[in-house]
Amino acid sequence: MKRTDQPYMQATGVLPHSLVNDYMFKALLQKNQVVLKHLICSMLHLRPEEVVSVDLRNPIVLGKSLAEDFDSKTFVLDVNVLLNNQVLINLEMQVVNYKNWPERSLTYLCRNFDQLSRGEDYIHVKPVVHIGFLDFTLFKESPEFYATYKMMNEKNHQVYTDKFILSVVDLNHIELATREDREWKIDYWASLFKATTWEELKMLAEQNSILEGAVETIYELTADETVQEQCKAREKHVREMRTVLTEKEMAVQEKEMAVQEKEMAVQEKEMAVQEKEMAIQEKEMAMQEKDKAVQEKEKILQESEQEIAQLRQKIEQLTQENRQLQEQRVPKQ
Repeated sequence: MKRTDQPYMQATGVLPHSLVNDYMFKALLQKNQVVLKHLICSMLHLRPEEVVSVDLRNPIVLGKSLAEDFDSKTFVLDVNVLLNNQVLINLEMQVVNYKNWPERSLTYLCRNFDQLSRGEDYIHVKPVVHIGFLDFTLFKESPEFYATYKMMNEKNHQVYTDKFILSVVDLNHIELATREDREWKIDYWASLFKATTWEELKMLAEQNSILEGAVETIYELTADETVQEQCKAREKHVREMRTVLTEKEMAVQEKEMAVQEKEMAVQEKEMAVQEKEMAIQEKEMAMQEKDKAVQEKEKILQESEQEIAQLRQKIEQLTQENRQLQEQRVPKQ
């Protein structure tokens, strides 16, 4: 049944801040433990009754400036959770593509995995899961809505361990959600995070009671001016980072263009050298052909001289024979 008594039902238009804002993302999951629990259940394919406890390990004071305790430009607003006192889960919203997500997420995963105290047996290490919600496509050549990565044998796909897991949700490819993704409502969560208007949120709230609770909490957070100030600060930081990255990419592109131009100049020079070498080779071939023609001519002359010499010898021989005949014909006195 459609509820009209909720305050958010009167809200319309564009959201002050969507959940791709990492501060709003953390604020929602920290403030509403039910939403946090059901999000984790969807991502890990768990039934709600399987979850006994969800302990947030890194809460912040909502509305308090991050700069008071942290460097707001480097502070990561991840959500670190201990599930059922057995599994460590890190949830992170990432908007800016620094082109280092595999290395970044693996670093956080390793930090969580390195949890044993001195003297503890390695078998007691808790499983760790890192789930990244990305507002960009990680592998453009093979986009996927929800992907999970484990350590395994590359030949036979034997899993090395189930205690080390990385998952990625591509918020820009909800249409690629599989049947399994939709059964676990992961596409609903992605739509919630990507929603930019109250109308979108209200439609989601009508379809799912848990998302309804999420929308109620979002409405409360948007009414908190201190929270909104922190959201604005984070969005300002994102804009600055995007500007820096754009300038850096432009500088890299200009450098690449300069390198390409230099390579082209080198190629042109090499082509000119090759053309010159070809011209020299053609000239040498022409000279060789000329030399060959001269040699053939000389050979013909030699053969002609030999024939002439042979003819002279024959003429002299015939002349002598003729003289001898004439002498034989003259009578003796």
